[in-house]
Amino acid sequence: MADEKEGAEEDGGSGDDAASKSGGKKKLLIIAALIVLLIVGGIAAAYFLGLMDPVIEMISGGETETEEVVEGGGAVFYDLQEMLVNINAGNGKSSFLKIKVSLELGSPADIPRVESLMPRIIDNFQSYLRELRVDDLRGSAGMYRLREELLIRVSAAAAPAKIRDVLFKEMLVQ
Repeated sequence: MADEKEGAEEDGGSGDDAASKSGGKKKLLIIAALIVLLIVGGIAAAYFLGLMDPVIEMISGGETETEEVVEGGGAVFYDLQEMLVNINAGNGKSSFLKIKVSLELGSPADIPRVESLMPRIIDNFQSYLRELRVDDLRGSAGMYRLREELLIRVSAAAAPAKIRDVLFKEMLVQ
C-alpha cells in the first residue's frame, strides 16, 4: 500500500507539474503580449504627438519639409477687372452683381498664361454669374459656393496654370 501511495503521489505530482507548466506558459504569453502592446502603443502615441518627427526627418533626409516651404512661398496674386452682371431676380425686378476678384496663382510663370486666356475666363465667370439668383449669394455658405464654383471654372479655363484660390476684393448685390 505504501507503494501504491507513492505511485499515486508520483502520478498526481506529475499531473500538477504539467498543469503548472502550461499555466506558466499562458502567463508568460499574456505578459509578452502586454509588453508588445505597450511598446506599440507608446510608439503610436509618440508619432501622433509629434515626438517622432526628428527621427522621421533623420530617416527620410528631411526632404518633405523643404518641398513644403518652396511650394508655400511662391504665391502670386493677379487682379481681374471689375465685373458688373445682371443676375436672375425671378420676381421681375432687375438685380445687379458687382464683383472684383483676385486670383492666387501658383507661380509668377502662370501670369502670361492667365493673361492670354483672360477673355475665356471672363466669359466663364459672366455666364455663370448671370444664372445666379440673389438667394444663392446670401450668407457665408453662398460666398463659399460662389468661390468654389469660380475656382473650378478658372482652373478649367487656364488648365496648365495652377490657380490656388479665388479671393473676393469687392462684392455688391443690388
